[in-house]
Amino acid sequence: MKKLMQWMMAAILICGATVFTSCNNDDNPVKPTANLSEKIIGKWITSEFYGQPQATDNKVVFNFVSDTKAFLSASFFDHPELSDLWNVQTEYAVVISGNKVTLTNKIDEHQTIIIVFDVNSITSKEIQSVMKNALIVDGQEISSPEMPINFTKVTRDYDEAILGLWECTGLIGGETYNDANGRLEFFEDGTYNYYRKNDDGEWEAVTTREFQDYFVDGMLLATRWKNADEDELREWWEIKSLKGDKMQWKAMRQNEDGTTFEQTMDWERVE
Repeated sequence: MKKLMQWMMAAILICGATVFTSCNNDDNPVKPTANLSEKIIGKWITSEFYGQPQATDNKVVFNFVSDTKAFLSASFFDHPELSDLWNVQTEYAVVISGNKVTLTNKIDEHQTIIIVFDVNSITSKEIQSVMKNALIVDGQEISSPEMPINFTKVTRDYDEAILGLWECTGLIGGETYNDANGRLEFFEDGTYNYYRKNDDGEWEAVTTREFQDYFVDGMLLATRWKNADEDELREWWEIKSLKGDKMQWKAMRQNEDGTTFEQTMDWERVE
C-alpha cells in the first residue's frame, strides 16, 4: 500500500509540475501532425502552470530520444512522508498518433503510469498541449484532470560542466537549506560532498550525512541528503549560467500561503 501511495503522489505531482503559456510570436507554431515525431525529439522542461511561473521545486524534464522512447527527470516537493521516489532518467515507452503523445511506464506487474499529451502546437522553442495522467493498479484507473501545459526546449546540459569543487560567493532572496557558507563538490557517480567553514575559518567536510546524491538534467539540478536519525531532505535549483569558473543558480520558491520568492546563488570554482 505504501508503494501504491507513492506512485499515486508521483502522478499527482507530475500534474502539478506542468505548465501553460501563450505561444511565442517570433516562432510561428506549426500543425503538430506535421512531423511531430521529428520535432519533439530533444529535452523539454516545464516552465509555467496556468499562466503562472512554476516553482523550481516542482519541475519536470522530458527527454525524447526517439519517437518511441523518452526519459523523465523531476524535482518534487519535499514530502518524504508521502513519497521517497527519486525521479532521474526514468524510462517511458512513447507512442505518437496524430497530435497525441502517450508515454507509458510499467512499474511492475500491478502498476502502470500513463501520461498523455494532446499537442496543440509545437515550435523549435515551445510545446503547448493538454496533459492527463493515469495510474492503473490491477486494472483500476486513478486519473488526473486534464490540464493545459507548456514546455520550453532545453538548449544546454550542465551535467559534465558542474563536476568539481565550488564555493558559494553570494546568496540573494533568503535561505532555504543552503546558505552562503558552503562548498559543494560534485562527482561523476551522482554523489557530492558538502563543506562548511569552521570557527577557525577552515573548510571541513560535513560527516553527519548518511548519503548525498544529486543529478543534473539539462539545467535542472536536484539534490537530496539525509543526516543520521533525521528525515531525508531535498532541494532543487536551475542552473542559470555556467561559464569557466563562474556559475549561478536560480530558483522560484513558494511559501505556505501561496506567495512566491526568487533566489539566486553565485558560485566560483575552487582549483
